[in-house]
Formats: sequence, structure tokens, C-alpha cells
Amino acid sequence: MSVLVASDLDRTLIYSAAALGLDMPDAEAPRLLCVETHEGRPLSYMTETAAGLLAELVRTSVFVPTTTRTVEQYRRIRLPGPASRFAICANGGQLLVNGEPDAEWHQRVRTTLGDQCAPLAEVRAHLSATADPAWLLKERVAEELFAYLVVERELLPQGYVKELTQWAEPRGWTVSLQGRKIYAVPKPLTKSAAVAEIRNRTGADEVLAAGDSLLDTDLLLAADRAWRPGHGELADAGWTAPQVTVVEETGVAAGEAIVRALGERSSVTWARARSQVIRAVSRGRD
Repeated sequence: MSVLVASDLDRTLIYSAAALGLDMPDAEAPRLLCVETHEGRPLSYMTETAAGLLAELVRTSVFVPTTTRTVEQYRRIRLPGPASRFAICANGGQLLVNGEPDAEWHQRVRTTLGDQCAPLAEVRAHLSATADPAWLLKERVAEELFAYLVVERELLPQGYVKELTQWAEPRGWTVSLQGRKIYAVPKPLTKSAAVAEIRNRTGADEVLAAGDSLLDTDLLLAADRAWRPGHGELADAGWTAPQVTVVEETGVAAGEAIVRALGERSSVTWARARSQVIRAVSRGRD
């Protein structure tokens, strides 16, 4: 029995300095491992304990980093353990196999979006028309699939995200506010669809998942078991589901708790499968 573990990265497994949540005395803070640099500067971290647990999880499961990041942004990350055979980028728009995008999958995604959603150009035009330079820092497009704004969160009008959501909904798009970024993403562009493709290719018997944001909801619901941290967009909304476990920790401590839970569940599943094989062999000898 094989286990597929699909986990979001930012604010689920890895954390920027601003998101670490180290509210304990300095002498009690956990040792950290830098797992991402950008332009020569450290950018994202895990606790050293989480890094060790993740390295073991990568060796004993089909571990799939699952992110809204572009391929270029994902490639800046160096997770512990062996390189994953599969990775999901651009919220499911890019499926990496041994580090390279799967062109056939990408074309299937583009065809689906063209059939079911308003075009990206229309959404970008609306974002440009409604964003105020007083709080807008950057406008970005990811993989020509979706768009996002980088904003001054403190200056963002309270009703902007709600109004944008109401505009996007009938056009087949969803909106998510994560930290300083407002994402506009086509509804069919999902992490869960890419995970289902990997499950089909690998024949995995069980899917475990983790995530913290609205864009992770479909991923968590599609998993056999899932975890979310005590912080983030889903925590703010009080969202959960029967197969979802909420860890009490927040910040980088939540990342450690989540990877520990994923590893423990993966080990239980592996041990159960091994026991079944042994019993089957024994019956065959009798």
C-alpha cells in the first residue's frame, strides 16, 4: 500500500520571517533551517525538527509539494530529503515530473479553463481598474493562468475582497486573500485535480493532505485525511471538515506539528500494509 502526501508549502510547511510566529522568549525559540533563498537572501524556513521529519516522510511516501507558486518560484525552494518525483505548481496548472513540466497536463488545464471561465485578460482589466495605487504594490500574472495583487494590507479597504469575489463568481473565478496577496484564480484550476492525476499514475491507496488557505480547500476535501494549521485563511473562517484535523499550533510550530502528523499517519498505513502482506504470505504457505 502506497501513500501519497500532498502538502501546501507557504504558511503550511515553510515560513517567511514575518510568518514564523516566534512569540516565545528568544532562548526558547526553535533552531531554524533556511529552505529558500531569493537574490542571495534567506527567505523561508522550517524548524530543524520539521526538516528531519520531512526528510523521512519523503523517503517513505509519494511526497508531492503542492503550491500556488509558479515553477520559477518553486525552484528556489530546497526541501530536506530526496527530490520529489512529482510537484504541483500554479495551483494545479503545472505538474512537474522529475522537475520538468508535463506539457500534456498543462494543455489539458488550459483547454478546461478556456471552456469554463472568463478569459484572464478580462480579469486583469478589472483588477487594474479597481485597484487603488494608494494600497497596490504590484500586479502579477502567474504562468498566464491566474493573476494576483500584492497590497499594503493595512490600507486595503475592508470591502474590496468581498466585492471582487462577487464580481468574479459568475465569471468562473474565485478570490483568496493570503497575507499581502489577493489571488484571482479560475475555479477549475485546482490542486486536487492535479493530485488526482498523480494518484492515478502512481496507484496510491491513500491520500494525505495539508494546507492553510481557501485555495487549499478542494485539496483537503479530496484527501482521505488532511490537516490544517491554527492560523491562516481557513482558521480565520473557522473552516473544517470531517476528515480534516486542526492542529493547535500556529506559525512555524504548526508546520512541525503537521509534518509530524503526516509522517505518523503514513507510517501507520505502511505498517498495516506490511502486516497484510505478511498474513497473505503465511496463508499461502499453510
